[in-house]
Amino acid sequence: MLFRRLAALYSGLWLYGFSMAVMVRAGLGLDPWDVFHQGIAGHVPLSFGAVTAVTGVAVLLAWIPLRQRPGLGTVSNVVVIGISVDIGLWLLPQWHDVPVRLGAMLVAVVLNAAATVLYIGAGMGPGPRDGLMTGLVRRTGLSVRLIRTGIEVTVLSVGWILGGSVGIGTVVYALGIGPLIQLMIPAVHGRLPGFRAEDPAEPVAEPAPASVDAQLAAGADSSVASAAFHSRKPSSVRPRRQ
Repeated sequence: MLFRRLAALYSGLWLYGFSMAVMVRAGLGLDPWDVFHQGIAGHVPLSFGAVTAVTGVAVLLAWIPLRQRPGLGTVSNVVVIGISVDIGLWLLPQWHDVPVRLGAMLVAVVLNAAATVLYIGAGMGPGPRDGLMTGLVRRTGLSVRLIRTGIEVTVLSVGWILGGSVGIGTVVYALGIGPLIQLMIPAVHGRLPGFRAEDPAEPVAEPAPASVDAQLAAGADSSVASAAFHSRKPSSVRPRRQ
């Protein structure tokens, strides 16, 4: 099981970084944190991946007063995604035809959802940005919706001002990532500990929104957490509390 979890974690993180590179090359808009990363990268002598990693480290420093505890997945998130996105940008060309860019953008969102299911399924620690959110929720007592929205509006605004790409891809990602993750969860539940089958003894009821800890304890970054929070999980599976 440990080998399976590690394989899911690292393949998921690598695929996540590569999907980010595809989204950048499509040039039709990024998710809020990547708009921020791209905006910063345009003003410093660092690659997109390096900015992503440095931002992750900076966010981790904010965990200290919030008393958040990193895991293997947390550290791996900072390192692996940064390397993967830079390699992806090096390998992929800059597309110019609009149909190709649209197709690439849609593929990127699907790949991102698959990557998310893999590393959440591994259940080996939250990514820096989601850990920041859950820490603020616990320390302030404010809602997930308010904290997450505040963080993402802030980074999106700053990134856009600095020249980050905001467009149709930003909207498609925000609307599509949650439903896609929900569709893919059944493929891994029972195989990875981040998701488990419902207890047969539990009565079947209208599914409720997942708790902050259950949705995010094993999660990573970008808009995944907010998408997961606002979508309802299928009655057959639910995230396991770490």
